[in-house]
Amino acid sequence: MTQATPTATAGSPTRDRLLDAAAELFYREGVGVGVEALCRVAGVSKRSMYQLFDSKDGVLAASLERSAPAYLAFLLPPDDDRAPRDRVLYVFERLEEMAARPDYRGCPFVAVSAELKAPDHPASLVARRGKDELTAFFRREAERGGAGDPELLARQLTVAFDGSGVRAVMQGQGLDGLALATAAALLTGAGMDGADGSDSGARREPETSG
Repeated sequence: MTQATPTATAGSPTRDRLLDAAAELFYREGVGVGVEALCRVAGVSKRSMYQLFDSKDGVLAASLERSAPAYLAFLLPPDDDRAPRDRVLYVFERLEEMAARPDYRGCPFVAVSAELKAPDHPASLVARRGKDELTAFFRREAERGGAGDPELLARQLTVAFDGSGVRAVMQGQGLDGLALATAAALLTGAGMDGADGSDSGARREPETSG
């Protein structure tokens, strides 16, 4: 990943402003946003940008890395005593909530990787690490829930998550419970029915705030 120059501290206001603008622009308009537009929105000169990063690719990678923790924190449940099945379904409830918003453009990790079409691009590597964190969460919960093949289930849930997000973007509409029901079916098929055998997660209405 592109590194900042020694003159640029990681916590500088200019850097933060640039990365905040980049995260919003790249997500909303795509990675093809030009340097001039990026700097204009951020209120940063091109000279300042190139003092911080040696290319737009570096800005893209750093902005994705900076925004990834907040995105994952929104998706993943807090540490609590919820059953593994319910913890997994929590992620899909958050997906349903996001997909219902008019400004939803899909998973940022998937969006960046699909546009770049370059697995070795610095931003693609950041995106892969973020997606691997989500898969690792699914695998941990699958192990705790007694799934027969936690690794397989984790990959299946990741595919369901990514595919659901892509469908929402392509159709231009929310998922109406489809992602949640798909995840519930995968969990049931893997033997993670929940302590009481109920399937309340598949029937629960997703939140649709904001």
